[in-house]
Amino acid sequence: MTPSLPTSSAESLMPARERGFVEDLGAVGLELLRTGRELYSLFLRTIYYSLRGRREPGALGQAMFEIGNRSLFFLTVVMGFIGMIMVYQGGAQTKRVLPDLTLLGATYLELLIRDLAASIGALMLATRVGAGIAAEIGSMVVTEQVDALRMCAADPVDYLVKPRFIACIVMMTVLGIWSATVAYLTGMLTAYVWFDVSPLTFSNLALVDVVDLGTGLAKCIAYGAAIPVVSGHAGLATFGGSEGVGSATTRAVVNSSLAVIMLNLLISATSFVLFG
Repeated sequence: MTPSLPTSSAESLMPARERGFVEDLGAVGLELLRTGRELYSLFLRTIYYSLRGRREPGALGQAMFEIGNRSLFFLTVVMGFIGMIMVYQGGAQTKRVLPDLTLLGATYLELLIRDLAASIGALMLATRVGAGIAAEIGSMVVTEQVDALRMCAADPVDYLVKPRFIACIVMMTVLGIWSATVAYLTGMLTAYVWFDVSPLTFSNLALVDVVDLGTGLAKCIAYGAAIPVVSGHAGLATFGGSEGVGSATTRAVVNSSLAVIMLNLLISATSFVLFG
């Protein structure tokens, strides 16, 4: 009579059952819900410490320098080329239908203020600033510096996330205005060189109103708040040493860019519904 295997041994010899599509979809949905809950909690804690946390002007100034000053050249180059590309493509397509390009500057300026300057600038900041925040906080996590803060009864959100949160909101607004200015000037130069549109004709403010300015400003503030929160969450969730820091950096860039795109849709749709 052949001896029977123990139940645990028999189960270990059985092939593992592969998860179905519905199970995979459910696991992804639960993971998204868990991440969303953690991001919401981190955002509320960041707001709380921004209002009632410790005051450290040195940390805030350093964060503003890292986020704003060190991103200035990068954004200037990117937005300069974006301005030339958009005006050239827009003018070339318009000339196929109408020979009159007198409203090229007005249309471009409205689009730039309402969406392009803030959104493209935020995507560029997500790649540079988001990666930097996640890498710095993630390195502190794997070297147990964050645990040391908790042992000293200090909340890492107050010390690490809050200064970057405030600095990113302020500098995102400043850089959004700067990005719009650079893109508009390079677009004006492109229109003059390629389509013989004078700077006076291109500088048409007829289509820009308060709603456009408010929408652009709201996007700058929303993007500036989302990037450090998402990136800080990725950094605080780091595990596994240096490899985990790399994964956290990648996750921060991807999630921050996705947050910018989702907020762009939400704010644009809200503005359209409320103001037309």
